[in-house]
Amino acid sequence: MSEQPAHSVPFPTASWGRRILALFIDWTASTLVVIAFVGLDEYGEPGSPAQIYTLVVFVVEAALFTWLLGGSFGKLATRLRVVPARGRGRLSNPLTLLARQVAIALVIPPLVFKQDGRGLHDILAGTATVTMDTYRRLTTTGV
Repeated sequence: MSEQPAHSVPFPTASWGRRILALFIDWTASTLVVIAFVGLDEYGEPGSPAQIYTLVVFVVEAALFTWLLGGSFGKLATRLRVVPARGRGRLSNPLTLLARQVAIALVIPPLVFKQDGRGLHDILAGTATVTMDTYRRLTTTGV
């Protein structure tokens, strides 16, 4: 087995395809929540703040769900989980996870990533995104 580079996670991370699908699901769900509250007409109105509301719902939903359930709605739907980069323990700091989601909303951090598949947002938060199979293996064996 080859050695991991310094500061790499010792387990496989999820594919970018599944992560993008999860992001699409999250954004669609956030849009639908906003439309349910403001209405389709208001959402489509030029200059409406409803577009910004979608971003706020996305950030808050993803941070809250990740803290409580281990992944955003989209990640849970695509069988992905966010775990500590060390592979053990819980995601215990909701402010760190909120900062992680803000970084994702800035778009650039997820596009800058290491060989282990973790984007800058994951590196800053000390997290990694894994498949459900890897998550189960981590929670039963520790790594």
